[in-house]
Amino acid sequence: MRLAVVFLMTIFSWPSFSQDRSETKELYGTMGGRNALLVLQATQRPDGGWQVAGEYVLLPTMVRRFGEGERSPEIGVTSLKEGSSPILFGRPATGELRGTWRDGKFSGTRFGPAGQERERFELSEEFPSMDAYSGALRCEANDGAYRSSLALTVEAGKIRALDWRSRVSPSEHSCTLGTLAQQPMKGGLAAAAGKCRVTVRDLGDFLRVGAENCSAQCGSQAYLEPLLVDRRGECRLLHPVPR
Repeated sequence: MRLAVVFLMTIFSWPSFSQDRSETKELYGTMGGRNALLVLQATQRPDGGWQVAGEYVLLPTMVRRFGEGERSPEIGVTSLKEGSSPILFGRPATGELRGTWRDGKFSGTRFGPAGQERERFELSEEFPSMDAYSGALRCEANDGAYRSSLALTVEAGKIRALDWRSRVSPSEHSCTLGTLAQQPMKGGLAAAAGKCRVTVRDLGDFLRVGAENCSAQCGSQAYLEPLLVDRRGECRLLHPVPR
């Protein structure tokens, strides 16, 4: 089972995540001057505050850090205990993010395990516009039993062609995405067929390509792992497959 799946199963098994209202939050910005992508699962408490857990990735080094904590109601004071593993309970913290998350912006300071100030961070739920983006890419990503290929053509913010495939060994179950209709999206590009939706976001040195609700296009053991595409057009998996 992939690390990301284990992580999400763990956080949703906690009693604090038993409330009905939950959502995924993606934020992009800088961590100590480096581009970073933060993805959190947030569940609202009865008092209006939020329990949050997830991870962030430092680009382009692909250093991954996991966190869990709370966001207060109204003023949005937020603290995330940080670790190098998705299972933080019972393990020493590697740091902590402390700041304010309000009006779609999360900013503050990252502290070390002994409370020493390490670096400032500025993250936002708003991603750069891709309305004027044009480009064509074709790449492959392979990691152990998982193989993926992507062909994407965009002209002035319009998706003209999309072909995304993956295959998992040894079952050889596969996914295939082809004809999708473009949808409006602020801060990126989106295309969908029924519930299946592909999104493209600009992360500076990378494009992030992800899919959601696309199980109908996949065999029972197949999936579409999000891809990061660099300026040279090379793909890498956002979550490398554990060995």
